[in-house]
Amino acid sequence: MLWYLVKIYLVHVETLQFRDKYLKFVTVSSHHIVRDNQEPALIIANGESCDLGLLGDLIEWTPYTVVLDGAMQRVLEAGIRCDVWLGDFDSGNEINLQEYPHLSHIQKVHIENQDLTDLQKGIEYLIQEGFTGVNIVWATGKRQDHHLNNILTLSKYSERISLNIIDDYSRIYPCPNLYKKWYQKGTSISLIPVGEATGVNTKNLRWNLSNERLFLPNFTSSSNEVLEDGFVEISFKDGHLLVMECWD
Repeated sequence: MLWYLVKIYLVHVETLQFRDKYLKFVTVSSHHIVRDNQEPALIIANGESCDLGLLGDLIEWTPYTVVLDGAMQRVLEAGIRCDVWLGDFDSGNEINLQEYPHLSHIQKVHIENQDLTDLQKGIEYLIQEGFTGVNIVWATGKRQDHHLNNILTLSKYSERISLNIIDDYSRIYPCPNLYKKWYQKGTSISLIPVGEATGVNTKNLRWNLSNERLFLPNFTSSSNEVLEDGFVEISFKDGHLLVMECWD
């Protein structure tokens, strides 16, 4: 019963945060009921910056922040707290952390593997560190090749770790084969396949799907919306599907 009440509380908190635009989407569990590494880590990529209020909320709750390669200069200029600076450091960024005594705690992790993007390196590093969830910011906008790769990367790791890309206008995450979540009426939701997703069914959306095959570029469920306050149900049989919760 206690866990059930905690779950209801979390849903209520998350709903209020959507209404206020800023997310504390870190599966905001009480510090009294989580173990080490159960709260999501945070990855700061090198795309378009998000609102500092949103970033501050995420950092307040995260136990561990990883900055990817070329983003470090912007992170330092903004005075953002972090724990790890990670990448192959091919961006020409010549920051010497030893020149900043107050940053002596930051660990510099060099990963050379050119078969992985910096984001993929960051995710794999956090998996090795034992984290079960990661929120990712500054991953969208700017260069479109990076933008698209970052979003598609979510599906690559969907069976190994919980991932969310968050910016000022959306939250994007891989959809499990069976998914149920409470939403407010009118919440904008898009279901975007990565390649294709078959046998897609939904409940409580304005335009429900019944055993549909979603596939790029011809058929997606973009700009759908929640029909009534309550639970939305999504299921699919095969493939990969991303949920995009969006707001203006």
